[in-house]
Amino acid sequence: MTERLCGPSKDRPSSPAGHPGFPAMGRRELLKAADGLAAGGLAAALAGCAAPAPEPEPFDPTSLVYPPPPEIPRFYYDRTIWGSTSVTEESSTDRFKRFATGQSERGTGMAKPFGVAAQDGRVFVSDTVSRRVHVFDFPSKRYYDIGTKGVGRMTKPMGMALDQSGKLYVVDNTARRVLIYDLEGGYINSIGHDAGFERATAVAVTPDGDRIYVLDTGGVQNSNHQVLLFNASGRLLKTIGTRGEGDGEFNLPLDCALGPDGRLYVLDTGNFRVQVFDPEGNFLSTFGGAGRFAGDFSHPKGIAIDAENKIYVTDTAFGIFQIFDGEGQILMSIGDRSEAGATPASFLLPSGIAVDFDSRIYVADQFHRKVEVFRPAAVPEDWPVGQRLV
Repeated sequence: MTERLCGPSKDRPSSPAGHPGFPAMGRRELLKAADGLAAGGLAAALAGCAAPAPEPEPFDPTSLVYPPPPEIPRFYYDRTIWGSTSVTEESSTDRFKRFATGQSERGTGMAKPFGVAAQDGRVFVSDTVSRRVHVFDFPSKRYYDIGTKGVGRMTKPMGMALDQSGKLYVVDNTARRVLIYDLEGGYINSIGHDAGFERATAVAVTPDGDRIYVLDTGGVQNSNHQVLLFNASGRLLKTIGTRGEGDGEFNLPLDCALGPDGRLYVLDTGNFRVQVFDPEGNFLSTFGGAGRFAGDFSHPKGIAIDAENKIYVTDTAFGIFQIFDGEGQILMSIGDRSEAGATPASFLLPSGIAVDFDSRIYVADQFHRKVEVFRPAAVPEDWPVGQRLV
């Protein structure tokens, strides 16, 4: 039996965030909210993303443990990635330059982070406004970016995935293709030019890179809400799904991920659920639904699967991410919806999420322009970032 980390009480329902201030919304309101978000209703809210991020403020140390005492700790807040100086060691020359120019202590920051991918301590964050992928290489204590020049220049990078060789696959929403780079950011090639993507948003790749699943969110006025399966050379093998509410159908899906067993998990945002398919795209199961309690969704935006087949889903409306077991049963949730972006685990528009081989969790927040990192309690505090667990 899978151990239950945290969930709703048998006596009374609890909110996914575990806090009394969790928004109470009915299905009609949730559907209306989802339609507004899909149609770009967040534009006004996101206009403030370019404002300077707040400086850190004091916070309650008990908020660093999830779930909070007296429950058994399962996760700890590990750190926040604000920019290049979150990973690099600032030299005396850098400090003087910052003093002379008034540059932020965060160095090269993120304008609007969207997707996250992580492998062996390298954290890749797509930035839809600065049109690049930021790379925070913790083992080497360095920062670099990808996709800012040459034939591999990006226009609107969104979802990302990595194969076991370290190749990075990036969906370029505006260019309607998937760009492929090596681990150092060298452009290799691209696929999907002739696929007719309406609004490609996410990508998932098998470890050997032989199969590439590209999610097309589609639009309000069309039925191209689907996943396209390509081989390594970019040949289209199969199209999975169409617009609808039935099994194997989608409504404005936003993300997808592959589990360790090769199953495909599609975040069917407009239908408030996660759908599960076998590697060939055959429907297997679904979980989730519209609501305001643990295990429900309002506007799910990012999904990741770890090596133990636990499922992680961010929700922008609730300002949290939820953790499910492989059967779709809720285990626990982490986060608070808050405008206090400098406070750990405070989210306003959480989007991409990823889990590295050391089981650390990385969550991007578009509004607060940061990536929050969480460490499982089983991983020692001094465990090197990205070092694989034995």
